[in-house]
Amino acid sequence: MKILWITNTVFPDLTKALGLETPVVGGWMYGLAKDLSKSDVNLFVATSTIHLQEYHNKINGIDYYLLKGSKPNTEYDKALVTQWERIIDQINPDLVHIHGTEGAHGLALVKSHPSLKYVISIQGMTSIISRYYTGGIPTNQILLNITFRDFLRRDSILNARNKFKNRGHKVEYEYLKRITNVIGRTQWDHDHVKTINPECQYHFCNESLRDVFYNSPKWSIDTKKDHTIFLSQTNYPLKGLHKVLAAVHLLKNIFPSIKIRIAGNDITRTQSIKDKLRLGGYGKYIKKLIKKYDLMDYIVFTGPLNAEQMVQEYINCHIFICPSSIENSPNSLGEAQFLGTPCIASYVGGVPDMVEHGETGLLYRFEEVEMLAQSIKRLFTNKNLAIKISLGGIRVAERRHDRSVNLETIFKIYQNILSNE
Repeated sequence: MKILWITNTVFPDLTKALGLETPVVGGWMYGLAKDLSKSDVNLFVATSTIHLQEYHNKINGIDYYLLKGSKPNTEYDKALVTQWERIIDQINPDLVHIHGTEGAHGLALVKSHPSLKYVISIQGMTSIISRYYTGGIPTNQILLNITFRDFLRRDSILNARNKFKNRGHKVEYEYLKRITNVIGRTQWDHDHVKTINPECQYHFCNESLRDVFYNSPKWSIDTKKDHTIFLSQTNYPLKGLHKVLAAVHLLKNIFPSIKIRIAGNDITRTQSIKDKLRLGGYGKYIKKLIKKYDLMDYIVFTGPLNAEQMVQEYINCHIFICPSSIENSPNSLGEAQFLGTPCIASYVGGVPDMVEHGETGLLYRFEEVEMLAQSIKRLFTNKNLAIKISLGGIRVAERRHDRSVNLETIFKIYQNILSNE
C-alpha cells in the first residue's frame, strides 16, 4: 500500500537532513508516520515551502519530498502543479492523505489530479475558528492597540480574523467539497464537516502523541510546584491568555505565590527597538492588561520548548489550563491529561469530548473568568480533587492516545477507502 501524506510542516528527520531547526508543532504526526513506515505501508511525506528548493530524500524508511512554492502555504499556488505531476509519476500512490484543511498546497494536487483517491484529516477548521478569533476582546480595544507592525503587515487582530475566514472559504470549503473521505475525532468537527458536505464519508480516528510522552514520568501531587499554572500557547487572542490574566487577578491576594508559565516567546517584549517594531496588537493588549492587573512578577514566558521541555513543564506545574475561545481537540490538553496534570479547559468546540467535568478535568464557559478563577482555586486547595482529576485524565488519555490502536484504526480506514472506491 503506497500512501502519500501531505503535511503543513517539515518533519524533524527532514529538517535535520537540511540543517534546519526542528519544528515544535505537528509532533503527533511523527510517531504515527514512524509506526506506519514499519508496517505494510510505503509512506511518502510531502510539504511545500517558499524558503527552500525542491528536495527528495529517503530517511529512516520514509520518502520525503519538499516542493518549492511561489506563495505561502495558506494561498493556492498553481506553480506547484508541475512539481506534483513529477511526484505522482514517481510514486503512483494508492491513496493521498492530506493532513489539515489549513494549507492550500495540497489543493494544487487535488485540482490537477481529481482521479486520485484522497482522504483529508481535520485539525482545526479555519472557517469556523474565524468566528471566535478575537477571543471576545472589544472592537474598540482591538483598534486602540493596533501597532506599527500590524499596520505595515496589514496583520491586525481584525485582519488576521478576516484572513482565517477567507482562507476557510477559499481553501477549506474547496477541500471538503472535492474530497469525500474525511478523518475527524470530535462531535464538533463531525458536525461542521457534515454541514459543509453532507455526502462525505466521516471516519473516526484519535491522534497519538509525541514519542517522549509515552516514556515520561507522571505528574505527582508531592513534587509539583504549588500554585503554578502552565499554558502551552498564547500567541493570538483565541488562545485566551487575556482571560487567564483576569482570573489570576482575582486570585493573587489569596495565593501570593501564584505563577503563570507560558510556553513560547514573550509576545509583550519591548526591550529593544527591534522588539518594539515586532510588537503585535495582541501583545500590546496583553502588556497593558499585565500592568493594569499588576501581574508583572507573576508571569514567565519560557521561550520555545521541545517535547522533553514540555514534559517537564507539565509535571512541574500545579495545573494546566486550556483557555481557548475555540479548539477542536487540542494536543496540549491530551498531553497534559496523559501525564496526569490536573486540567482546566473552556467548554468550546471539541473539548467536551476530551474532558468529563469533575472526573477528567474541570470545564468552564470561556468568557466566565470568575468560573475559571474558582476552578483554579478548587484545584489549588483540594488535594483529593486534584488527584482524582489527575488519575481520571491519565485513564482517558491512555485510551485515546493508544498508539497501537490508532495505528490499527488508520490502517483500517485506508483499507476501507481503497476497497470501496
